[in-house]
Amino acid sequence: MKQKIKPKNKKQTKALLNPLKSKMNLLKIGKKSLLNRFIIPIASIVLFLGIWYLGAEYLRNREIDFRVEKVMNDQGIAEAKALKACFETNDSECQTNTLPSPIQVWTSVKSLINDYYLIRKDKEDFLAKTQVINQQREAAGESPIIYTGRPSFVDIVFTSLKTVFAGFLLAFIIAVPIGIFIGLSNTLRSTFNWFIQVFKPVSPVVWYLLVFMVVKTLLIETSSDNSFVISFISVGLCSMWATLVNTTMGVSSVDKDYINVSKVLKLKPLQKVFKIVLPSSLPLIFTGLRITLSVAWMVLIAIELLAQSPGLGLFVWEEFQNGANDSNSKIIVAMFVIGIIGFLLDRMMLFVQNMISYNKNSIA
Repeated sequence: MKQKIKPKNKKQTKALLNPLKSKMNLLKIGKKSLLNRFIIPIASIVLFLGIWYLGAEYLRNREIDFRVEKVMNDQGIAEAKALKACFETNDSECQTNTLPSPIQVWTSVKSLINDYYLIRKDKEDFLAKTQVINQQREAAGESPIIYTGRPSFVDIVFTSLKTVFAGFLLAFIIAVPIGIFIGLSNTLRSTFNWFIQVFKPVSPVVWYLLVFMVVKTLLIETSSDNSFVISFISVGLCSMWATLVNTTMGVSSVDKDYINVSKVLKLKPLQKVFKIVLPSSLPLIFTGLRITLSVAWMVLIAIELLAQSPGLGLFVWEEFQNGANDSNSKIIVAMFVIGIIGFLLDRMMLFVQNMISYNKNSIA
C-alpha cells in the first residue's frame, strides 16, 4: 500500500503543487500551439473558400439575371425561360463568364493534370516513332526531328522557373560586383547615384522593349526563337536594383575598425574584399537577393506575355483570349500556382539568408 504524503506546512504544499502546475502549463502551451498552427489556419482557409464560393455564386446569379432579362426584352418570355432553364441545368452551352467557384477551379486542376499525362504519353510515342529516323539524320549530320506539340501546364511552369532563375543569376552577376565596386568609394557612390535613381523605377514593359531592340539587332542573323533570351535578360535587368542598392549599402557600412585592421595586415585589394568586406556585408546582400528574386517572379508574368515566351504569363493571356468554358478557372489555377511558387522561392531565400546571417532574430 502506498502511503499518502500529507503536507505539514505551506512550503510542502507548494512543493507538491509545482509539478502539477508545470504539467497544466505545458498542456496550455500545447493547446495554444495546436490552435495557432493548425486550427486557426484551417479555419481561415475554410472561411476564405466560403466567402469565395458565395461571391462567385452572387456574381454568377447577377450575370444570369442580366442575360435572361436582356433576352426577355429582345426575344420574348419563352426564350428567356429557355435560357434560364439552360443555366439551371449547368449545361456547357450556358456558362457564365465571371469569377469561377472553388469547385470549378478544382475541376480545372484535375483537367490540367490529366492533360499533362496525355501530353507526356504523346511525347513518348513521338520519340519512339522518330528514334530510328533521328539516329539516321544525326549520322548524316542533319538536325533531329523535334516534338512541336503544345506544352503541358507542368512544362509551362518549368519554363517560367527556368526563366526566372536565369534572370536572377544575371542580376546577381551584374549587381553584386558593381555594388561592391561602388560601395568601396564615396566618389563612385556619388557618381553613379543618379544612374541608379533614374533606372531603378523603370517599368518591366520598358525594360522588355529596350532588351528587345538590342537582342534583336545582336542576333539579327539567327533564325531561332529569341523569346527566352529576351525574357530572362529583361527579368534580370528589371529586378537587379534591390541587390545593387543593398550591396552598396552593405559594403559602405562595413565597420571602419575592420578596414583599419586590413590596412595593418597589409591585405591586397582582393583579399580585403573577400576576407573583410564580403563577410561583413553578406546579410544586406542576401536581403537584396531575396527582394530581387521576389521582384523577378512578379515581373516575369508581364515580360513572358510580351515576349511570347511559353511560360505562365503567356498561358494566362491565351486563356483570357480563348474564352472557353474553363478559361477563367484555369486563370485562377495559374494565379494560385504563381502565388505558391513565389512564396516557396521567398522561403528558400530566407532559409539561405538565415544560414549566413549573424542576426537571425531580425529576419522574418
